Amino acid sequence: MVQLPVTDAAQQPRNIESRAALRRMRIVATGLLVLMLALFIIAWRFEARLAWLAYLRAFSEAGMVGACADWFAVVALFRRPLGLPIPHTAILPQNKGRIGDTIGSFFVRNFFNSQEVAARLDRIDVAAWLARWLRDPENLRLLVTWSRGMLPPAIELIGKTELRSASRDLIKNGIDSIAAAPLTGRILAVLIAQGQHVAAFDWGLEALIEFIGGNRQVLRRRTGEKTASWLPGWVDAKLADAFTDGVLEALAAARAPDHPWRDEYAAYLEKLVARLAEDPELYDRFESVKSGVLDTELVDDYLAWLASETETRLKIDWGGTDGALAKTLEHGLTALGHWLETNDNIREAINRSARELVMNTVVPHRDEIGTYVSDVVGRWDSETLVTRFELTVGRDLQFIRINGTLVGGAVGLALFSIARWLG
Repeated sequence: MVQLPVTDAAQQPRNIESRAALRRMRIVATGLLVLMLALFIIAWRFEARLAWLAYLRAFSEAGMVGACADWFAVVALFRRPLGLPIPHTAILPQNKGRIGDTIGSFFVRNFFNSQEVAARLDRIDVAAWLARWLRDPENLRLLVTWSRGMLPPAIELIGKTELRSASRDLIKNGIDSIAAAPLTGRILAVLIAQGQHVAAFDWGLEALIEFIGGNRQVLRRRTGEKTASWLPGWVDAKLADAFTDGVLEALAAARAPDHPWRDEYAAYLEKLVARLAEDPELYDRFESVKSGVLDTELVDDYLAWLASETETRLKIDWGGTDGALAKTLEHGLTALGHWLETNDNIREAINRSARELVMNTVVPHRDEIGTYVSDVVGRWDSETLVTRFELTVGRDLQFIRINGTLVGGAVGLALFSIARWLG
């Protein structure tokens, strides 16, 4: 038989209080029995001198009988009275297995049936409770502290070669699963909607002007190589400079906001966005480029470097109490709590998911809960079983002894009075 401890650290203060309350009620019940004995002796000793003491004797005598009978009944629940092997005593230890089965079955039938669980869950607002919990700064600091303690082992686990390789594969497969051409088209459409294409045009225009202006000598040399050999060099230079100046003037004119090139550029981008979303040829070309990039060792090396740098930065930043990650997490949790408080749809979705989770996990396995309760009670040794039940209901059972003493005395007095009246 497995010997289980009667108490644990969390229950110890409550059990000490229960033991003290039980001891006080035992003293009261036993003291009342002693009082009845004292009254009986006094009444029996002086009844010959004072006739009315006969009523007191009848009351105290019946009270002692009631007190002893109820003491026997209460003690017989938990142990054998006076250690005597009287049948049908020590009821709890003798029927430990049946009691465990009964308790388990009682819990299953009355507390874990679908109607009771559903009714209880309908009254529980999990999302509101979570929002209130996150509103408390102490809870936020507790959660951040807990996260700080959990992050280092998590980082060490992720840093293992197998997991790091799996993470790289997951990232690459995730990127590979996204169609490149439509994604590029959507990004380009967002940039156009925000006017960023204008800035890109201006930047490209200035870069081209600077490039052409800075390579005049190259253009002169190239022009000389393409013209007739009999032309003088200064003619080649003049031709090259004239061409370069013409190009630069045309490009400089494009700086004007209303220049036609800008409209042609915007129209081209709009057509490109449409093609990226619909053109199969562009789709295949972008997918080919994406696959070629992902299959290179450069991407693997970059992902490995990124994982290493992220791990290092996390360890450094998370180690301090004022790290950016800790503050970001705290602000994020605060925002989450506020979001839960103000968003009825999200709150209802969370509550519905919580109800479904409980209904789909607890109710179908309620028989296992009953078996668990039965097994726990069955593993308790007799002393543990008696002690736990006695600490739970023993104080209330002492009222049975008190009531038995008083009610027994009252009944005895009534019967004695009736007998006197009839006699």
